[in-house]
Amino acid sequence: MNLAHLDYLGAVVSPPAASGHSTYGAGPIGVLWTYADRRADGSYDRIGGGTYDPATDTWGQGAFNADDIARAAVVYLRHYKLRGDAHSRSMAYGLLRGLTFLQTATGPNAGNVVLWMQPDGTLNPSAEPVELPDPSDSGPSYWLARTVWALGEGYAIFRRVDPAFAAFLRARLELAIAALERQVLSRYGSWNVVDGRRVPAWLIVAGADATSEAVLGLAAYVRAGGSARARRALQQFAEAVAAMGAGDSRTWPFRALLPWAESISLWHAWGAQMPSALAAAASVLRKPRLLEPAIGDTAGFTPLLMTVGGPDNGWLPAPIDRTQIAYGVDARLQGLLSVAEAADRPGLRQVAAFVAAWYFGANRAGEPMYDPATGRTYDGISGDGVINRNSGAESTIHGLLSMLALTPSLLRQAQTLGAGPRSLAGLQVVEAESATLSGGATVVTPTSSWTGESQWSNNSYVSMPAGSSASLPVPASTQARLAAPIVDLVHDRAAGVTTWSAGRTLGSIDHGTAGPQGVSAAPGALLPVTLTRALPADSTSLTAVASAAAGQPLRVDAVLLIPLISRLQLGTAVLLNSVDTHPRIHPVTINRRSSVYAYDRSGRLRARASAQGPTAHVPVLPGGFTVVLQTG
Repeated sequence: MNLAHLDYLGAVVSPPAASGHSTYGAGPIGVLWTYADRRADGSYDRIGGGTYDPATDTWGQGAFNADDIARAAVVYLRHYKLRGDAHSRSMAYGLLRGLTFLQTATGPNAGNVVLWMQPDGTLNPSAEPVELPDPSDSGPSYWLARTVWALGEGYAIFRRVDPAFAAFLRARLELAIAALERQVLSRYGSWNVVDGRRVPAWLIVAGADATSEAVLGLAAYVRAGGSARARRALQQFAEAVAAMGAGDSRTWPFRALLPWAESISLWHAWGAQMPSALAAAASVLRKPRLLEPAIGDTAGFTPLLMTVGGPDNGWLPAPIDRTQIAYGVDARLQGLLSVAEAADRPGLRQVAAFVAAWYFGANRAGEPMYDPATGRTYDGISGDGVINRNSGAESTIHGLLSMLALTPSLLRQAQTLGAGPRSLAGLQVVEAESATLSGGATVVTPTSSWTGESQWSNNSYVSMPAGSSASLPVPASTQARLAAPIVDLVHDRAAGVTTWSAGRTLGSIDHGTAGPQGVSAAPGALLPVTLTRALPADSTSLTAVASAAAGQPLRVDAVLLIPLISRLQLGTAVLLNSVDTHPRIHPVTINRRSSVYAYDRSGRLRARASAQGPTAHVPVLPGGFTVVLQTG
């Protein structure tokens, strides 16, 4: 744990008077630079967002922002709680004063938060480029949710060490809750429809991701004696987040909690704090049922995600945005550790070590992303393994939150895993346009790959009129795989059917099974549909035939191929994930004596054994995961 770079990003400013804005006490307030660009000599320059105007010393967006100020405050608060560090307490105090100055305290927007501030402390409610809401304090927002997070954790700390300041934080948090009540929770109990699926209408900015960060703050506040109003908001928001769990081990989204209530076709790693939030809410409210979707996300989806390559920025629904950033890695790590504690699932801590190893070299670049000598976390890794060596506030913050969450034993394990070789055998994507087409099937490249709620992978798809066929080449495999074609489902029972085969029929997909569009931005839903039968291990092709299409051709984007047993190996440690319906004995290569832990689909330990290399045959339970760790 090294706060040096986060300290470097910090600053103080004496803002000019702004109507409706005030803070606790007098004197300069704490703020945080948004970005830090690495220069050729290895040093870092602190910069703001948007275009810089040297004549006015302003940025199109601003120098400092509420999102990062709030999250940096959480870092210092948690460090103070863990270590009793006076410097961290002082930094948290300054940043919370800065954050509350950004909060609008009076008028019709009271409780909301201005996002940006210029270097001299001037507020910039309408940034360039435009961000919504505009002005930034005119409605609910991610930055309001993160303000609730910081104020909740701040109150929990300062109520014992500075009661007067804590009383101020409490008043400002209650002001934020009041804003959420009138702008968001006024819809509590109402549901929207997205392509036939019922989704809660009372998520902050329609995001389970944004709402989960507010839940973290509300849980801390309620645990520390917060108000009845806060408890009610916590319960209502947690119910909405829990409702975003979907799928099962074999069907999209594979038990993940979806982050956005305006799409059932999209998952992203960044900000996906939903399992952490549900674990906190379940513990504070004593409502274990809230843990069920969080267990599905952590014990079901996360092991699968890790065997594919880790916390990608976007499955839309194919893994398209393979960029990985600390914000996504930290969200997976926090979820595993929080649910492990709240649900008494210690096996999730073993999975957490595989996730945390990303910081120490277990990633596509094969290099450490966190530097303990400086406290820097680099800004991300591209899908092809190129590191962005800038180190802005968000990456620094979430890297440090991860370091704070790791126990010494988990840290040592993550460092060991990060230093070893990495190999994967998991989900693969076969693009539809790679197929041999006949009968009028054609490749279509739309004007935009973004549909409004999801994205065509490889920026194209195959259009299949009645009677046409597409034969896709399939990469070799030593085991059977689930095949889940990604197709454009529409709300039309007469749309047509594709029948899929590989030597034998594997299943058919009715392309007309999407429900009503509802609040979705686009008609239809781009979704993986898992075929009834698995693709045999010796298959070299997968063929689709379109039939009974009425009117518009059917549209096929790609096919997800998921081994019945997926694998991530870091050095001598192995993580296996099952999408099978039966128990399996699976071979793994190990060099030394190891311990084997087999967990069921709910993360409960069901078998423990010892194994000896060079090849060990280990149990993997249906829908569960198995961890193999070196002991000798």
